[in-house]
Amino acid sequence: MGRQPGHNEGVTAPRAWLIWTIGIFAYLVAVSQRTSFGVVGLEATERFHAGASAISFFTVLQLLVYAGLQIPVGLLVDRFGSRIMIAGGAVLMGLGQLQLAFADTIPGGVAGRILVGAGDAMTFISVIRLIPLWFAPARVPLVTQLTGMSGQLGQLFSVLPFAFVLHSFGWTPGFLMLAGMAGLAVVLVLVLLKDHPPGAPAPQARQGLKATGASLARAWRQPGTRLGMWSHFTIQFSGTVFAMTWGYPFLISGQGLDAAAVAGLMTLYVAAAMAVGPFIGQFVSRHPLRRSTMVLLIAGGTAAAWAAVLLTPGRSPLWLLACLVVVLAIGGPGSMIGFDFARTFNPAHRIGTATGIVNVGGFIAALVAIFLIGLVLDVLLASGYSDGVLYGLEPFRIALSVQFLLLGFGAAMTLVCRRKVRRQMAAQGVVVAPLLRAMAQQRRANLTQRRQRDRAVKD
Repeated sequence: MGRQPGHNEGVTAPRAWLIWTIGIFAYLVAVSQRTSFGVVGLEATERFHAGASAISFFTVLQLLVYAGLQIPVGLLVDRFGSRIMIAGGAVLMGLGQLQLAFADTIPGGVAGRILVGAGDAMTFISVIRLIPLWFAPARVPLVTQLTGMSGQLGQLFSVLPFAFVLHSFGWTPGFLMLAGMAGLAVVLVLVLLKDHPPGAPAPQARQGLKATGASLARAWRQPGTRLGMWSHFTIQFSGTVFAMTWGYPFLISGQGLDAAAVAGLMTLYVAAAMAVGPFIGQFVSRHPLRRSTMVLLIAGGTAAAWAAVLLTPGRSPLWLLACLVVVLAIGGPGSMIGFDFARTFNPAHRIGTATGIVNVGGFIAALVAIFLIGLVLDVLLASGYSDGVLYGLEPFRIALSVQFLLLGFGAAMTLVCRRKVRRQMAAQGVVVAPLLRAMAQQRRANLTQRRQRDRAVKD
């Protein structure tokens, strides 16, 4: 890949990293707003006098808004730039949390989550778009992984400080604190964030609706974009389901853990995602033709981890739950591979649009899974299977099993799109199998040379 248009090789590293840090803070705030409802499931059930499917509807509608706005936001960020979109997203999230802070009815709470979902939708794509404009192409995969990894701190914020304020001071102070964080993000973005480096080529003229639609169509027709979308669909949703809605009640009511143990597992989730991110980024940089294989391996590991927990007689030991949490955490940075597909198979002026298409995948899968799990829990309760316990272990075993359907479907579609991508590459003169063998031979040769040098040094 050549140098991305818009990237200025003369930009000093400190300036690029400052811009990235401001974007990361805004993304961290967005993640904390997104995942905040994941730790209030039991409190929300009491506050809104709602059942499992109604509580899941809060998150489903939020994710539906988020997913539905991904493609429009991708088009808008290509047109207006990241600064306006990130600041606007933070404003919407702040208003949503203010609404939720004082809501005591389901419609009022849903209205707040809709605003949060809309603001959240405007953030990640806008931050991702900054990376190829401010960093050299060789650094983009690693910085992309660092972006996803750093954003996980937002989830840690919702698990620890937000949960502490919520349980110590009540519902309203907790959500007011989140609104204040969104306000701080607005100020920092408007004051410090820049869309592109000094001296970079001027942005393209704004497109009309017809040209915008054509750009969207070209991004969708690109098999690499669809491969990225299905990769994101397959390995991102299970961790989102766990972190945003059903992980907390499953661990508390289903597995019988106390709040401290659950907080420890959620912290492990964030720490594992942050730890594995750089390794996946390096893998993608060094083995670009193995990206889809990594996606399929993570999908298989996710299915195996859930099977082990759900099939264990009685409650699972803590070490097994910790293993599940680590595997789910890997899906977060692993799903970032989807955005790397979008970047490498689309020109720079279409990155936002392609990224929006990719980002739809995982969140559509997540909202389907969250809704189905809540629906199954309510059906089991109404049928008498749950013995009057909505969040019992046995009902959770059945309800959480719907994830296997989505994992299998996503893996199948990933394989279909991978074949199309490889056919396209072959038509362009890139023959994948011989290239993989040549790369493997080169790696073995490099390893042999290093060993010879090491022996020479010792001698």
